[in-house]
Amino acid sequence: MAAPVACPHLTLGQALTTTTCDWRVSDLIWIYNLFFLSLGVAAALFGGWLERVGPRRAGLVATLCWCGGLLLTALGVHIHQLWLMWLGAGVIGGIGLGLGYISPVSTLIKWFPDRPGLATGMAIMGFGGGAIIGSPLADLLMRHFASAAGVGAWQAIATLAAIYGLFMLCGSLGYRLPPGSMTRRAAAAGGAHVQLHHAHRTPQFWLLWAVLCLNVSAAIGLIGVASPLIQELFGGRLVGQPGLAFADFDAAAKTGAAAIGAGFVGLLSLFNIGGRFAWASLSDTMGRKTTYFLFFGLGTAAFLAAPALAGGGSLIGFVAVMCLIASMYGGGFATIPAYLADLFGTRFVGAIHGRLLTAWSVAGLFAPLLVTHLLDVGRSAGRAGVALYAPVYHALVGLLVVGFVLNALVRPIAARWRTEDVADATPAEMQGVTAAQVDRSGGHLVPRLLAWAAVLLPLAWGCWQTMIKAAAMATL
Repeated sequence: MAAPVACPHLTLGQALTTTTCDWRVSDLIWIYNLFFLSLGVAAALFGGWLERVGPRRAGLVATLCWCGGLLLTALGVHIHQLWLMWLGAGVIGGIGLGLGYISPVSTLIKWFPDRPGLATGMAIMGFGGGAIIGSPLADLLMRHFASAAGVGAWQAIATLAAIYGLFMLCGSLGYRLPPGSMTRRAAAAGGAHVQLHHAHRTPQFWLLWAVLCLNVSAAIGLIGVASPLIQELFGGRLVGQPGLAFADFDAAAKTGAAAIGAGFVGLLSLFNIGGRFAWASLSDTMGRKTTYFLFFGLGTAAFLAAPALAGGGSLIGFVAVMCLIASMYGGGFATIPAYLADLFGTRFVGAIHGRLLTAWSVAGLFAPLLVTHLLDVGRSAGRAGVALYAPVYHALVGLLVVGFVLNALVRPIAARWRTEDVADATPAEMQGVTAAQVDRSGGHLVPRLLAWAAVLLPLAWGCWQTMIKAAAMATL
């Protein structure tokens, strides 16, 4: 394996094409930024197309983009070309994920018009579950392919592309629209819906856009620094040396604390996934507006309590508060499509949801910049531990308070924006399966069991791997 080559005067333009110099973190972070930007733009631009052509074709395109992007990334790693990684994982992969995100949400809401929260909770819980599976699987594959010639990164990425391709292809081909979908959707929406080209003209769309953006920004800003956060706040207690400051850690202490940090991140991931299903399902009973009031109200209390718990050395209390925040982060994602369906009807909810996801893109860019800026200012002023992170908590509380007020301003859509015209059915809707087809496909026990096994077994393995990492915290 070639020795690392540091190039201190490397420019961003040179980093894109160099084949000898190591990339810097600032060069690689652009993959993350491009990914979030492409995801939001793709979901916004192609949401209407999805409603016209149906979820199956959108799922196939999502499969090609996501897996093709991973293969380009693997090639970029193999030949050491950063621009290929930007294009593959950042742009093309982001497009694939944007389409892959909205297509199941749109479809499941049409299947369960009376329980949209449950439907979107199932869809978006699966989205979060992918991270639970993908992270330990990538680590396993890299260790398998590692050799004297390299760390096995490009081989692991290419293998992941093949595995994802198989599962996504099966899922895409299995998409079906429900029988009598137009009648069911019209009844569920009170016989009226808002046309796609009218949605962004309503104040409700922009209020919900801001509500989602603020909820995501507050959570992702802190979850993004979860591992260093717990290490810096609790210091030597994590490695059995209560009086030792994080800045004084030796190599062994840093390794042990990093393992604890990884377990903490894994635990947050589990609550993130569980919150997607639990909060979205509860919203069917409590109502979407009330659910978001809870997100902002409980989130404010949690962010205010976290510094006090950390300052008092209450690790269990601090972890519990952070897990609550993680659950509401996932719950906010899963509840917003049902919130849209309540206001705009289910007819174009997939496309409207796609446009609203630009709020996620903005939050994904804004929140890390805000948090890192506040941390940089604090470190420059010589602050550490609780004093370093307290301004971050206070800034995020400000975002939640604004979100609470904006959620209170959401009102039902004015009648002038709604229409009861269901004659303009799309080709995809006209091709919905018949009741007989549904009965036959649901009547075979073996295919259903195999389908559930294909979902639940990998998810159970991922959860088990995450729990093993999180178990290290139970000994503290």
